[in-house]
Amino acid sequence: MKHFIKNLSTNLFQKYLSHDSATRIFSERVRANTQRIGVNKNIPSPYYSYKSENVISFRDDIVFITGRFRSGSSVFWNVFRAQNDCTAYYEPFNERRWFDVKHRGSFVDNSHKGIDDYWSEYDNLEHLSNLYNEKWINTALHMDENSYDINMHAFINSLIENAKGRPVLQFNRIDFRLPWLRKHYPNAKFLHIYRNPRNQWLSFLTDKQKMNAVDVQNTYQDAFYLDVWCKDLSQQFPFLCPKVTPHPYTRFYYLWKLSYLYGTKYCDYSVALEELTSSPQQTLCKIKNLLNWNTFDTGNSTQVIHDLSGNKWVNYAEVSWFEQREVACELELDNYFGNRK
Repeated sequence: MKHFIKNLSTNLFQKYLSHDSATRIFSERVRANTQRIGVNKNIPSPYYSYKSENVISFRDDIVFITGRFRSGSSVFWNVFRAQNDCTAYYEPFNERRWFDVKHRGSFVDNSHKGIDDYWSEYDNLEHLSNLYNEKWINTALHMDENSYDINMHAFINSLIENAKGRPVLQFNRIDFRLPWLRKHYPNAKFLHIYRNPRNQWLSFLTDKQKMNAVDVQNTYQDAFYLDVWCKDLSQQFPFLCPKVTPHPYTRFYYLWKLSYLYGTKYCDYSVALEELTSSPQQTLCKIKNLLNWNTFDTGNSTQVIHDLSGNKWVNYAEVSWFEQREVACELELDNYFGNRK
């Protein structure tokens, strides 16, 4: 039935376009929505001068953290939560709506060691419900410098404005929105955390026996939004479409690598989870200096960092299982972006 409806819709659309008047209307709509804006900068009025009220975006003490799901972003967030002179917001776009006491619930992932709640920083921020849009978690996940979302901008500004001390915002859903954020917060500092993709993949699997290396293409159950992200981002990156790339690890690796490319390009500092957990003092000193944060207490933060267990992926599949798929992804990315040797 699904294929029948799809074919019927396609045929109707083709018939629609076969009429000159319909083609003209369609072409006019396309042109109207793809026109280039004639100016790219606002200039002062020759009659009056106005003081900009939107000074929030130009603050230089704002910190944005970006990381994929299961990358160690919660550990990184907790590092900043341990500081006394900042407000560290956990995943502001999360569908649990931390600012809504009735909606957020009380569940805390038991893999997040040393974390008792995600939401105390959001207390008394109920007004954010007037701006929040749950579509932020699955729609328009890619935003370039010219993208427009006035509510998203106001939502982030409100968090910054209500922060006590330095505002730190940790996101799992901004890696492909970094161009937009960098434009709107030009003086902020952006930090990026990433993790060995093979270990991160293991963390994605809620039932490793069922989703073993042999059967995972047929048994994969999405607990961390892989399918949702691939569906939306396939508009920009067609190889993320399940019909083009049916194997879940291959799509996962594509997404991991694309996120890594965006993070390393648009962020001021990128750090591997393995580095953060094995050399916390050294890593945090680098971050302290980068942020020019004189009161940052590295001792407080190192106490909330726990050692990682070893490479669990070796018990999941042979090296060749991973390499075969990763090499195929890298070759396709070379082709897609143009091989840059």
